[in-house]
Order: sequence, then C-alpha cells, then structure tokens
Amino acid sequence: MRLTTLLAAGFLALAAPVLAGPPLGDDGLHKPDWLRDTFKDMSEDLAEANAEGKRMLVIWEQRGCIYCTRMHEEVFPDPRIEALIRENYFVVQMNLFGDVQVTDLDGTTRAEKDMASRWGIVFTPTLMFMPEEAPESGTAGQAAVATMPGAFGKGTTRALLQWVLEKGYEGDEHFQKYVARVLAEGDN
Repeated sequence: MRLTTLLAAGFLALAAPVLAGPPLGDDGLHKPDWLRDTFKDMSEDLAEANAEGKRMLVIWEQRGCIYCTRMHEEVFPDPRIEALIRENYFVVQMNLFGDVQVTDLDGTTRAEKDMASRWGIVFTPTLMFMPEEAPESGTAGQAAVATMPGAFGKGTTRALLQWVLEKGYEGDEHFQKYVARVLAEGDN
C-alpha cells in the first residue's frame, strides 16, 4: 500500500506543472510559448504576422484573472486549439493594467492600460482579431474584425478561431449562427 501511495504522489508531483498551465511572467500573466514578444507596435506586428502568413490576435489579460487562467489551463492546451493558434495566429499579449508602451495603427503611443481604454477593452480575457491589412486611419480597436470578451469553452473558442480564418466576418452568417451550426454538426 505504501508503494502505491508513493508512486501516486510521485506521479502527481510530476504532473502538477503540466496541469497548472503555462508559467506566469513577472507581470502575473500566463506565458505560453506561442505568444510573441514584440515591441507592441501594432503596424509592425501586423506586418510581421502577414509576412509569416498568419492572422494577428491581440489577447488582453490581467494579473489574477480567473477566466484567463481557465483559458490557459483548460481551453488553449486542447490539441486542436493549440494547433490552430500555433499554425495560424501571431499572438500579442496585452496587460489591461500594464505600463508597457503600445503604438497604435495611427502612430499614437500610450501605456497598455491607456490603450485598453482607447480601444474599449473592459474585460479579461478579450480576444481581438486584427484585419489582414492595416486601415489607412483609425485605431486597432476600430480595425479589429472581431472582438470577443470573456472565457469560453473549447467548442466556442475553436469555432471562433476557425471563423476568423475563414473570414466569416465578411459573410452573411453571424458568428452565433456559425458556432451553433458547427456545434450541431458535432465538430466540437
């Protein structure tokens, strides 16, 4: 009985880091290895995403956000979701209350927390999907092709990532109809 207990304890000790999700950075935000470490210049980041043939995704988070933790521990690690992100998205993380300087598409530079206000970000996590081409004027918040505040399950998150890749925002099928159809078809 003692050997079984020791083996179980050893397994749990080894598995704990895997179950805990990606490590936290000094800012208290999760740092999966698919995040891009950039200078947070939206025009440069969009150009780099395009050069790699990827869609740019800005993810807003904050220290201690239980919904962000849920996404990083339960949703993003799903093999199909992680593959969609790694293969198709250039992900830039922003801190809702951060002080790192961000340069908007129009050249305006502000701290993350002030840019969040400028772009209308009020909840974490918020996923902000950028267009393939930068508009001639306006902010990144105005240019986003889709903005999704909140934590969602695997099916809805995967559907959202796929809907953006398929440019569903250009079509007649609203995302809510798309996700309902995808879930009804059993492809969740």
